[in-house]
Amino acid sequence: MANGLTPRTSCFSLRCTAPTTVPSGEQQWLLGEVLGIEPLPERPPVPAVSPRRSRAQKWEANLAASRQYRTREGHLNVPRSHIETVDGAELALGVFIANARTRKASLAPERVEELSAVGMRWQ
Repeated sequence: MANGLTPRTSCFSLRCTAPTTVPSGEQQWLLGEVLGIEPLPERPPVPAVSPRRSRAQKWEANLAASRQYRTREGHLNVPRSHIETVDGAELALGVFIANARTRKASLAPERVEELSAVGMRWQ
């Protein structure tokens, strides 16, 4: 370009994702020393997303967590904030138990039986 600046894609949003060229040494000096603008730090890589599980798989995982908790504690009076770790996976067991109690009327009879067999108190 005529002014000595390297071309780049302009962007008016706060989070520009448009590709830009790296500023020359002179531009970097101007940005850093004169304007006080520092480059953004590199973003950490996005963690891999675990594969989605079906409702049946989630139910089985929470049922296994319920069995584990019952075996260890002797009851299923799980605090709502309790997180149970089963095979390295953290499950919000307290929320699951509270929701199951609230939704007993709409649960499938087989699921009510499964939780009752584990020792669920519904009231």
